[in-house]
Amino acid sequence: MLPTGCAGCRRPGSASRRGFCPDCAAGLQALRPGPVRPTPAPPDLPPCHALGPYGGPLREALLAYKERGRHGLAGPLGALLAEVVAAAVGPARPVLLVPVPDTAAAARSRYGDHLSRLARHAARRLRGAGWDVRTARPLRALPRPDWVALDSAGRAAAAASAFRPRAVGGGRAAGDRSVVVLDDILTTGATLAAMARTLRASGITPNAAAVLAATQKRHHW
Repeated sequence: MLPTGCAGCRRPGSASRRGFCPDCAAGLQALRPGPVRPTPAPPDLPPCHALGPYGGPLREALLAYKERGRHGLAGPLGALLAEVVAAAVGPARPVLLVPVPDTAAAARSRYGDHLSRLARHAARRLRGAGWDVRTARPLRALPRPDWVALDSAGRAAAAASAFRPRAVGGGRAAGDRSVVVLDDILTTGATLAAMARTLRASGITPNAAAVLAATQKRHHW
């Protein structure tokens, strides 16, 4: 078998067991989560935190994980997402992590729901640091058009009907926990806003959103 390339710079044979060369690993570890907000922000968007801008090793790693089958990156990326959750919530407290669900077609093409995998690893990392963490999937994603081909107005329209509750009375899953919605990339905020609206309608109030990357053009950093 050929040596695996670095997920951050794609240099052949340079990856360690965790999937990154030393330079890219150091670059990712140097990122610090901070608040981000799209301009304009859609209604109902909860406060958002991101690890860093969508570029460089972080962008390449997300593409490798989502589109190139590098599922082994779920561990290191999930650990980084845990740092974002901690920054979004503040002092450690009981937390419920709610990942944005993949559509059935996307889950099939990626051999599983990629955000649910990240959520599991993030929860494991937070528990190791002493947090009381649970994960839940109270919503399901309905079929929707390819978002890459949509502008911001098209994404907002598609997101408005993108999710449905899995069951009545989902609010019991949250209890007194801080609810954090998880996504990989923040662009217009339409997906997270739609998630927040649907969650509230099912009795769950999101307190924050945590993402790995945010596009720079339309966000304050």
